[in-house]
Amino acid sequence: MKTVRLGLIGLGGMAGVHVGQLSGVAGVRLAAVCDQDAAKVAEWAERHGIDAASRHTDAESLIRDPEVDAVMSITPNDAHYEIIRLCLTYGKPLMTEKPFTRTYEEAASLKRLAASNSTPCMVGFSYRYVPAFRMARDWIREGRIGPVRHLFVQYLQQWGGTPFETKMNWRLDRAITGTGTLGDLGSHMIDAARFLVGEPAEVASLMSNLIGQREDPATGAMVDVDIDDFAAFTAWLEPGIPAVFQTSRNAFGSQNQFEIAVYGDTGTLHMNWDQGDYLTWIHRNAEGSEVRERIAVPARYKLAQMQDFVDLVRGDVREERPMLQDGYLNQKILEAVVRSSRERRSVRIEELDDRSEEVGT
Repeated sequence: MKTVRLGLIGLGGMAGVHVGQLSGVAGVRLAAVCDQDAAKVAEWAERHGIDAASRHTDAESLIRDPEVDAVMSITPNDAHYEIIRLCLTYGKPLMTEKPFTRTYEEAASLKRLAASNSTPCMVGFSYRYVPAFRMARDWIREGRIGPVRHLFVQYLQQWGGTPFETKMNWRLDRAITGTGTLGDLGSHMIDAARFLVGEPAEVASLMSNLIGQREDPATGAMVDVDIDDFAAFTAWLEPGIPAVFQTSRNAFGSQNQFEIAVYGDTGTLHMNWDQGDYLTWIHRNAEGSEVRERIAVPARYKLAQMQDFVDLVRGDVREERPMLQDGYLNQKILEAVVRSSRERRSVRIEELDDRSEEVGT
């Protein structure tokens, strides 16, 4: 089995999480690193034994590096478009962070480029790898809870709340992120709904900025924040299934609270990230009594995201793997949510179809 040589772009906190997963994946090694911060590059390279020629401060030079078979991009949102474009151009398989891009215009441009390009691009919708979510998907498809009638999805964090005195940072800067909690956490909620149940066809939303000013860590001055830190929306999922979504960075007591409930005619499934090895199933037993079972998820549903990426590089095909088309569709739905809030009306996803063909690069 040929060793897969990975190049890593972006050496922030999440990079350590992804690289940590590599220790459990056979036949792969970190071969090159890239960051704008040369000191970080040197520190990472020394720690992982990376040659001087494979230490980069420019993304394109890493992507062109002949010692790199595939690329992991763990960067702020404003870097996603160009890194994806370069990987498609140079034919380097890629795993990119979510959200796919900052804007729908960027996503539409990449979709057009990919239409004539076979380079695989995986999008980091990490919660597709929560065992309970994967098991629930199978059960829903098998009809274990009957026809799905509606679902509820929420993703809450607390770090943006007033008690934490969070200073201005890139996640709160529209020029870098495109949207706030909607793109950061809401993109996961949208992907989960698509993964478990079906495609959103129409959305109606409310987005709010709850904390309008924060301290600039460089100057100490208070600066305006013009990005959402709360978003709620409803959606019709094809074929006519209602869904409710809520996300916030100001939910005191919520560290990383991502939970989903799917309600069917004959049963309900509850799942959440922090107890991802268990699925709760509410149904009637043979005697007709309502029971609540907490089921340990079988080992066959456990797949690490980095294992899935390495398998992709080796040519393996998995239907449930999040790919470029999933990233594009996710960004399209995010755009519809933003438009709905701005225009104070429900927005059908198909309204954006013609626009995707008109947007220039």
